[in-house]
Amino acid sequence: MSTGSLILIPNTLDLGLNPGPLDEVLPAGVIRRAAALTHWAAEDAKTARAFLKRVDALVPLALPLQSIAITELPRARKGSREPVPPAEWQALLAPALAGHDLGLISEAGLPAVADPGAALVAAAHAAGVTVVPLSGPSSLLLALAASGLNGQSFAFVGYLPQEPAARVARIRELEALSRRLQQTQLVIETPYRNTALLGSLLETLAPATRLSVSAGLTVEGGFTRSAAVSDWRRQSATQPGTLPDRVPAVFALLAG
Repeated sequence: MSTGSLILIPNTLDLGLNPGPLDEVLPAGVIRRAAALTHWAAEDAKTARAFLKRVDALVPLALPLQSIAITELPRARKGSREPVPPAEWQALLAPALAGHDLGLISEAGLPAVADPGAALVAAAHAAGVTVVPLSGPSSLLLALAASGLNGQSFAFVGYLPQEPAARVARIRELEALSRRLQQTQLVIETPYRNTALLGSLLETLAPATRLSVSAGLTVEGGFTRSAAVSDWRRQSATQPGTLPDRVPAVFALLAG
């Protein structure tokens, strides 16, 4: 029996917002490929079904939505620092090993990029399952492209510590690294902590360091602002309401 493939299906970046037309964000080929899949792995089955309803409005699904198999990605046990056992990721590949293509979808953007689905991709490679990535929006790359910072050398460093002293120490470390390598550093944060992180960045970074903040890209009302820290400070950017508290933001810095 031939093995199916793991298909990485990009999602929109409008999670939690009023969704716009799906075909204005995703290529037609991605929508057709998603409509044909009958087996899925997803962070959340509910949001995966919502995505498939949007697909079905444009291209009829291969099966009724209730007949499509959606399995949620395994999560580490609460309070445990132990990773999810490899066997749990391997078990998700059962449809592909049985000859069916398996879709992997993130909550937003590209699967496996700043996303737990990376572990399933690794398991697919280990099992000899072909991985097929499809093009779509990436919040990190869109923010980098819109920032005007160094797109030739950059690093995504994920979340910063929540504890204030540890966060300040990490910001200083990243700024020093950026200055030494002339490398853009990309950071993300949980939406309701957007303003707090921006305040910490502006208090800690050197005035000449360039800081860019992007939110809601590809969504109506999305924005990017890129300026020296000294300019951000002059415009009182940390006032409440400056950044949305429901939309993930990408922060990028480049030291002078």
